[in-house]
Amino acid sequence: MGTNNDIIELLDILYGMITEAWGVPLGNDKCIIERDKAVEIINDIKANLPTELAEAKRLVAARDEFIGNAKREAEALRKSAEDKARLMVQEQEIVRVARAQSAEMIASAENKSKELRRVASDYVDQMMSAAEKNLSDSLAALRGSHSAFNKAGASRD
Repeated sequence: MGTNNDIIELLDILYGMITEAWGVPLGNDKCIIERDKAVEIINDIKANLPTELAEAKRLVAARDEFIGNAKREAEALRKSAEDKARLMVQEQEIVRVARAQSAEMIASAENKSKELRRVASDYVDQMMSAAEKNLSDSLAALRGSHSAFNKAGASRD
């Protein structure tokens, strides 16, 4: 027969030989087949079996390697996605804290500005009051001097 047929074909041929074989009289379970032909098919199966088993093992190993690579890649993608999500959460927290600090600083600056305006206004008011009092005292002194001058001039006449 040769080794051109694959194992499944050889098994099909052997199965066909047995199912189509003539039965033995008074032996329902027994049949007559060509021994040499059956042995040749079995030898072909034995010859092809190591090659097909090796190919099957290679395919299983390749499949396992593919699955392993796919699992590693999926794990790497999952980890990358988790890292990105964690980074985004951290960045959002940084932005939130920065905004809160910025709002605090603006409020603080506004409060300081109001306080400085109040203090400056109070200072200017105090200075103007003091200047007004000094001016009033000076005016009173000037009036007194003017009056005394006029009295002194009138008493000379």
